[in-house]
Amino acid sequence: MKRILTKILTICALPLLLIACWQLGSMGHWWGSYIVPPPERVWSSWLQLAASGQLARHIGASLMRVMTGFAIAAALALPSGIWLGLHPAALRVCHSLLEFLRNVPPLALLPMLILWFGIGEASKIIIVVLATFFPIFLNTLDGMSHPDEQLLEMGRVYGLSSRAVFWHIRLPQALPAMYTGLRIGLGYSWRSLIGAEMIAAAAGLGYLILDGEEMARPDIVVAGILTLGVLGIAADALMRAIGQRYLWTERKEHHE
Repeated sequence: MKRILTKILTICALPLLLIACWQLGSMGHWWGSYIVPPPERVWSSWLQLAASGQLARHIGASLMRVMTGFAIAAALALPSGIWLGLHPAALRVCHSLLEFLRNVPPLALLPMLILWFGIGEASKIIIVVLATFFPIFLNTLDGMSHPDEQLLEMGRVYGLSSRAVFWHIRLPQALPAMYTGLRIGLGYSWRSLIGAEMIAAAAGLGYLILDGEEMARPDIVVAGILTLGVLGIAADALMRAIGQRYLWTERKEHHE
């Protein structure tokens, strides 16, 4: 129990310190309440949004877009990174196009996406897919492109087929890089979605933040930002739990 309490205090110490400084600054009038609203005002607005059901509606809309876009991006990026990692000649052919697409910000494509797909869900989900694809793809590609040569040589000595080498050597070695790409990509999903929702949406946390700005309600803006941050932390914690439950357990059993 003591270790658990110590861990909780360690995790919460800095956020609590920042909240205390925020409260002291508001009480001391170090800044105007219009610039940075006091914590109690933000909390009150958050409770009002939650009680009215608006917050749940905005969170649900954003979660649906993030999860859909993330799933599509992972379904495209993982096999693409694996295949190109196994075929360097194909990677050289695709390299220039991939680099061009990687360096174009997804939000720069939003006007064209709205023209092609309208202001419905499709354009927002495509923005998430474009932002999420490359972190997953590049990490998968890196993991597949740099196998342990000694293990490959051992596989050849034992007469393993190419398929066996892939399943028992190359793919297990690439899993940590693929997992890292998925975690990074999930964060990019949230970042890109909020920008898309601020431009063309009728619901979602990005819309909530923009609506608060237009109504001159910084308390709503801060409440939306804090909600977004907490959701991001929860999503990453879920990813870490999945990795610890499946990825690292399998690697430990493999080494044993």
